[in-house]
Amino acid sequence: MHFEGTVDIEAPRDRVWAFLMDPEQVGRCGPGVESIEIVDETHFRARAKVGIGFISARFLMEMELAEQYPPDRAVMKAHGQAPGSAVDASAEMRLSDCANGVTRMDWEADVSIAGTIASVGARLIQGTANKMIAKTFDCIRAKLEA
Repeated sequence: MHFEGTVDIEAPRDRVWAFLMDPEQVGRCGPGVESIEIVDETHFRARAKVGIGFISARFLMEMELAEQYPPDRAVMKAHGQAPGSAVDASAEMRLSDCANGVTRMDWEADVSIAGTIASVGARLIQGTANKMIAKTFDCIRAKLEA
């Protein structure tokens, strides 16, 4: 599945970049995220509970900040496993300056899901993912625009 979008954040780009590169800050904005563990500068682990339709699973995610071009662009790769399910994802974000101190984030992500979670169907997964993405960006904006 492919996701993409644009988010305008009323905060300077360097502040947005710093927030987004801090796994603990961003992790608090992820729906269902229960814990974040920093392994090193570019590797992180997260435990998250995800519910799609009538199926719920607790994923252990291994994440890597694969590329960084501060404060413009970053690429993240992730692999997660839950009993009977797996997810692989890659995401890219690009930050740019807009008028009046606003930062624009253009982002895209490709996600592959296998196993029990995948059995609920792409439409239901896509709808749930879109809601989770919206909640995440609402939280990020709320924390940075406060």
